[in-house]
Amino acid sequence: MVLDTHTHAWTRPNREHPWVNGPLVETVDEFSVDTVYDADALHADMDAIGVDEAVVVGYPICEWTDNWYTVECAAEYDDLYGIVMLDQFADDAADQLRSCMATDGVLGFRLGAICPYDRMWETFDPSVTWLEDAIDEPEFWDAARETDALVQLLAHHDQLDQVVDLIETYPDLSYALDHFCHAGPDTDPDEVFAPLETLAADEYDVAVKISEIVHRSEEEFPYADMHDHVRWLLETFGRERVVWGSDFPNVSDEAGYEESLQWLEHVEFLSQKDREWLTERSFTDLAGI
Repeated sequence: MVLDTHTHAWTRPNREHPWVNGPLVETVDEFSVDTVYDADALHADMDAIGVDEAVVVGYPICEWTDNWYTVECAAEYDDLYGIVMLDQFADDAADQLRSCMATDGVLGFRLGAICPYDRMWETFDPSVTWLEDAIDEPEFWDAARETDALVQLLAHHDQLDQVVDLIETYPDLSYALDHFCHAGPDTDPDEVFAPLETLAADEYDVAVKISEIVHRSEEEFPYADMHDHVRWLLETFGRERVVWGSDFPNVSDEAGYEESLQWLEHVEFLSQKDREWLTERSFTDLAGI
């Protein structure tokens, strides 16, 4: 079985759920898929390349804390899971998390640590430090423990000290770090990933996602300039804690869905068993599904 741990889906705007994220609306126009990419479109693409299940990560084309369609995908389809997005500083953040997690198939939430708090999911700025403040929201993190929520983090490698602080503060939660921690081929994995070594200890339940490789790489398929980063993560975390995801259709401006999966077949040091872990079991173990 193949499980894509990082897809997106969204539906048409309406009066209750208007599209408000202007920069993202403009980005969508660059994709090779239809401007509206709903669960039916995602399923068609999954079927075409042999993906059996997928995680729909909240897509902030509406207000970024509006999780209605992500929750709907998880509730209505047995082969889709959901990751929601919440403002952990909101007065009712803990209750919102409990409400979302009450839906079967919702696995957890994503924090955009790379985004400025006042322009959440509109732009990236790796110099922001609000994740440190988020650590001091114990009621929210108590709700995360209570609901066994997976914590998904989009953080830049320059922010890994904040990530380590968070995980060391709440070590009993499970974490997934997105998109190679935004490392690119111009970085030395020995240096850029060094802060992650402490998180590879058995006391932490942390996985790193080799996702969005199409945008991380500066080469064409099979993105060989990022393979050494994969090697470092495998040698440090083991195949049990490295997770593949496509980030489709976000990457459709540069590659098709099949390319975002098939590049794994061209990583020479990966065994077939490694690929099976990366494309299914490493995530199902992490998320408890």
